[in-house]
Amino acid sequence: MIQITPHMRILLAVEPVDFRKGIDGLARLCRVELKSDSFSGYLFIFRNRRKTAIKILMYDGQGYWICHKRLSKGSFQWWPDKSGESLKALDAHELRMLIWNGNPSATGVAPMWRRIAA
Repeated sequence: MIQITPHMRILLAVEPVDFRKGIDGLARLCRVELKSDSFSGYLFIFRNRRKTAIKILMYDGQGYWICHKRLSKGSFQWWPDKSGESLKALDAHELRMLIWNGNPSATGVAPMWRRIAA
């Protein structure tokens, strides 16, 4: 089972992906297009062109997990702009909001803790 915790690294692919790809195709896409290691344990989030589904790919040390969510009505309203970056980092609470088809950038939560310079 995939458990999303606050310390996990979550990377969202900005460009849409062909959802005919399975685990091997998405792992290759991580390596070649996104320049990331699919064996890193990071969660990689992908969406289809019509914005009606997302896939999550993760390696847990023994094998890959893939989760697929397709909306029964409508489409995912939020997705980052194509600002020249192929990946966008998300926090765990932002991924939860995205899964529920919300806007992660408008969650209104407290900022992550940062060390204050003395």
